[in-house]
Amino acid sequence: MNTANKEDREVHKSAQDIINQLSVILRTAQIHDPGNIAVTTAIDRFLLLINPLIESERSITLELIGEFFYINDSRIRYSLEYLLNFDFLVREFKKREIGSVMFKDEIKPDDLKTFLKAFITSGFSDAPYEKMLEDMEESQSIEIGRLKKVKEGEEIDTRKIIKKTYFNAVSYAKGVMTKIKSGEKVNIRKAKRIIETMVDQLLEEEQLLLSMTAIKDYDEYTYHHSVNVSILSIALGQRLGLSKKILTELGLVALFHDIGKVEIPYEILNKSTNFTDDEWILMKRHPVWGVRAILKLRGFDTTTMRSSIVAFEHHMNYDFSGYPKVRNYTELDLYSRMVSLADQYDAMTSSRVYSRIPMTPDKALSIMMERAGTQLDPLLFKFFINMVGVFPIGTLVLLDTKELGLVYESDVVFADRPRVLIIIDSKGERVEGPVVNLTEKDEAGKYLRSIVKTLDPNKYKINLAEYLL
Repeated sequence: MNTANKEDREVHKSAQDIINQLSVILRTAQIHDPGNIAVTTAIDRFLLLINPLIESERSITLELIGEFFYINDSRIRYSLEYLLNFDFLVREFKKREIGSVMFKDEIKPDDLKTFLKAFITSGFSDAPYEKMLEDMEESQSIEIGRLKKVKEGEEIDTRKIIKKTYFNAVSYAKGVMTKIKSGEKVNIRKAKRIIETMVDQLLEEEQLLLSMTAIKDYDEYTYHHSVNVSILSIALGQRLGLSKKILTELGLVALFHDIGKVEIPYEILNKSTNFTDDEWILMKRHPVWGVRAILKLRGFDTTTMRSSIVAFEHHMNYDFSGYPKVRNYTELDLYSRMVSLADQYDAMTSSRVYSRIPMTPDKALSIMMERAGTQLDPLLFKFFINMVGVFPIGTLVLLDTKELGLVYESDVVFADRPRVLIIIDSKGERVEGPVVNLTEKDEAGKYLRSIVKTLDPNKYKINLAEYLL
């Protein structure tokens, strides 16, 4: 049995147990005095569950979003045996307008008793959240956050949830590289949970997650790039019909493809001018250094092996014209060929320290088309271009109505007729929407709007993040 998978299942089971046990404590404390053995036993059981997780994660945040609980941004699936207790906790949280509870540092019995007393007392108040906040003012180990209400008939803000997942992944990528440089221990299980969340979101909202990859930041390029390559690789894998389990492994492998860059001095990695010959030689060593870094991160299993292979191969090219140069190499790994596509596309369309002006998405695809069959796998490229569309998300376009818009969502059937967010109207005035569908026709069967050409957003001083976040 794969040790890493077994550990992940154990963590998820622990999270379920924590939610269930918190519900047990609250139910018991509403019936018995806080000093009753039934309450203290339930508290002791809860502490045995949560404190080891706090030690490994630094803090544990239990968050209620809609009807579901999340622990450290990972959705915890309900198990049948705990269903009643989960539902009870959802009702009690909503009654008190509690959206999150953060447990930090080691939780002591007295910390939990303070929380329980405040929780129960607040249930009798006209302003339960404010009352609980007041009663817990002295607490150093447990913090609560207000419930973000969803209006009747309104769906949860999916874009906001996906945005949070994306930036959590960027933050994790940054933390990993910082820790590796300083020799600290890295939590790989957290990476797998982040990737699993992204896979779930991509399967449900592919276009929204792909839109996050259009947000470029040259100051944090390395970290955003790692996450973008992971998302693009997962999306490509989905188009190939890969299973959810394999998509998770692919996303994890892609996230660490550039990890060897931790060995490159900061002043070279973030140099604002072109590299010297010696600096290029150094840069070209990062695939080998990546293998070494990955092998230090975790025990040897299939994911470690695939991660090492991709870190080593992602710049070798389909025809082996890249680097590192190796004798008698017959074929690149499938993951390497997929990550190479995502890597090249994101690199070309990103602002970097030494290249502040990124290439437009359609220009990048045009160059990649020329490389298909030499640097890039030609068959995989066909799937890739079908995935991102003829006009990828974030492309600035001029319409035949003299309106300017940003490609907001690709159309699976009509690749050249995406949904477009209008940002400048036909009079040249900046506007906020609407989002128009370029497949719409008038009564005569003529398209209402069509793309005339693509434009460079930098020339028009348009910040994509303002519209896509």
